[in-house]
Amino acid sequence: MPLTNTVDRFGTVSKTFHWLTALGILVLMPLGLIANRMPYETSEQLADKAWMFSMHKTLGVAVFFIALARIVWALSQPKPGLLHPERQIETLAAETVHWLLYGSLVLVPLSGWIHHAATAGFAPIWWPFGQDLPLVAKSETLAALFGGAHWVLTKVLGLALLLHIAGALKHHVIDKDATLRRMWFTTTEVTYTARSHSHARPATLALAIWAVALSVGAALGAYAPHDTPGEAAALEQVQSEWEVQEGTLSITVTQLGSEVTGSFADWTAAIRFDETTEVGTAGAVDVTIAIGSLTLGAVSGQALGPDYFNATDFPTARYVADIVSVVDGFEAQGTLTIKDKSIPLTLPFGLSVDDNTAWMIAAITLDRRDFGIGDNMADETSLKFAVAVDIELMATRATDE
Repeated sequence: MPLTNTVDRFGTVSKTFHWLTALGILVLMPLGLIANRMPYETSEQLADKAWMFSMHKTLGVAVFFIALARIVWALSQPKPGLLHPERQIETLAAETVHWLLYGSLVLVPLSGWIHHAATAGFAPIWWPFGQDLPLVAKSETLAALFGGAHWVLTKVLGLALLLHIAGALKHHVIDKDATLRRMWFTTTEVTYTARSHSHARPATLALAIWAVALSVGAALGAYAPHDTPGEAAALEQVQSEWEVQEGTLSITVTQLGSEVTGSFADWTAAIRFDETTEVGTAGAVDVTIAIGSLTLGAVSGQALGPDYFNATDFPTARYVADIVSVVDGFEAQGTLTIKDKSIPLTLPFGLSVDDNTAWMIAAITLDRRDFGIGDNMADETSLKFAVAVDIELMATRATDE
């Protein structure tokens, strides 16, 4: 059996690519469906779910490269002629489905790969070339766009696959011709036909189908971020001697070995501070954080849920402390309350003051178990105990009007 194609039959290489991609699709689709439906309430469940997603993603990347190789090979080979060139409508439909299949075999895994690269953390790809892609930034908006496209394009691929299988069975069972047999690894006698394949019309139809499918996805809201934070508590405006003009309050967790960084968008700080104090208490700070304003990559919704921050029952966190001048700079010495847990917390910070403007930076590591966060994740296999907190802000001294 020849490796290359001829004008009346497919070669071994083309047949191998065909059945290898078919196997990949038939494995990947169930894997994705099962992984999506698996629970992740406990550490063990989360680990199992992540393993399934990692398998799905890893095989998906493999199928992507196989599909590219298949297309390159197909472009270099003659394509056997049509068996029934007189059936114009049937031929057009079959050619359109082939375009959908070839295109989807590239678009589906590529959109999933970009979605993964744009998402922070969770379920790594096991290939050794890293988790990121060139020119793809970590962005929940971008991740949602390509995650939605992946979902839509998967439906197109599934429909095209069903039509392709139905067509093959129709040729084999009803027409009893060699359409299916000439794609298997046997020598099949095929009537030669010089009628070539059409490309313009089926390619145009395939593009139109993709456009319609993606438009329907937009109408269904498939491209909107799904793990957006819930409605955050409305914080009252505070009176402060120093008014925060800009700043970030971010946290970094380690889930399944990958760091995921997020931040609270809404928080207030009432600051009283005398920078001339050299020893002892130099002021005080009272910080209130709207827990529901947290965005934490792909796990935002999970983080705000009842097993973690429980933003519904505990919509705010609070840190009340004295600002104390010490030998090496300043510390905030006080109490941090998250959920119904309060613990003493000393926060060293760096400070730079220029006339009426101050810049502050601080970093500290907390233990999530102190606040009853993720008690269902009883070990560090899925979620590390340590949570890094980073604070940066710029404040100006309030002046009397």
